[in-house]
Formats: sequence, structure tokens, C-alpha cells
Amino acid sequence: MLKTQVELLAEAHNPIMPDWSEVILGIVAFLILLFILKKYVVPRFEKAYEERAQKIEGGIEKAEKAQAEAEKALSEYKAQLADARSEAAKIRDDARLEAEQIKAELREQAESESQRIVAQGHAQLQAQKAQIVAELRAEMGRNAVELAGRIVGESLEDEARRRGTVDRFLAELETVGANGAANGAGK
Repeated sequence: MLKTQVELLAEAHNPIMPDWSEVILGIVAFLILLFILKKYVVPRFEKAYEERAQKIEGGIEKAEKAQAEAEKALSEYKAQLADARSEAAKIRDDARLEAEQIKAELREQAESESQRIVAQGHAQLQAQKAQIVAELRAEMGRNAVELAGRIVGESLEDEARRRGTVDRFLAELETVGANGAANGAGK
């Protein structure tokens, strides 16, 4: 029985099953490749991986530090702002108090100036009153001496006598006026 060429070829070489020499060569090449990868490539990848991980961790730490510093700066800013606001309120209150004090001082000065002016006016009035009273006394004294001279019929030319007479007369008038004022005030 003759086998056909195709059958012979099919028996000789199975396409699904590789040759044992190829399998052994593949295994040796794979082991050499594994050795090279493990010896040279993997340590470099691990070193690069560690460096990258450290950079990332360092970046995270830096970011956390920066965030903590920013929060600290923000809290300090808020504290300074609160202090500035309270300082402004204190300054405003102090200014109000100072304004009130200045206003009170000005009011006191105005009142004292007013009282001084009124007192000066009273003093001037008293001086004018005293001057008028003195003039009236002199005039009354002359009139009284002249009238008394006519009534008595003698000349009261003597200055000392005239003064004594006028002073007595005026003293009696003042006594009568003072009694009348005291009686009027007592009522």
C-alpha cells in the first residue's frame, strides 16, 4: 500500500508538535533572557521605581508642609486682621472719648469765660454805681447844704462842717433804706 506523499509528509512532521531541538533551544534562550533581565534590567527598574516613589513622597511631604505653612499664614493673617479691627475699634472709641473730653473742656472754658465776662460786667456796673452814688452824694450834699443854709439862715461854708453834715445825713438815709430792705426781705 502505497502511501501517498501527503500522508508521508503528514506523518513526518506534525505542525502542532514542535521539534524537541527547538523546544530545548527556546528554553535555553528563555533562561538566558531571564538571567539577563534579572541581573541587569530588573535592578534598574527597581532603582528607577524607588527614586520615583521617593520623589512622589517628597513632593507629597513638601505639599503637606506648604499647605501647613499656608494654613499657619492664613491663621496669622486672620489673627492680625482681628487685632487690627480691635485696634481700630479702640482708636475709634478713644477718639470719641477724646472728642467728648475736648467738648467738655471747651464747654467749661466757654462757661468760665462767660462767668468772667459777667463778673467783669458786674464789676463795671458796681464801679459805675459807686461813681454815680459818689456823684449823687456830692450833688445831694451840695443841695442839702444849700437848702439847710437857706433854712437855717447861716452859711455852712466850712468844708469840715459841711462834710460832717452830709455824711450824717447820708448815713441816716442808708440806715433807713437798709431797715426798709431788711423788713421787706423778712416779709
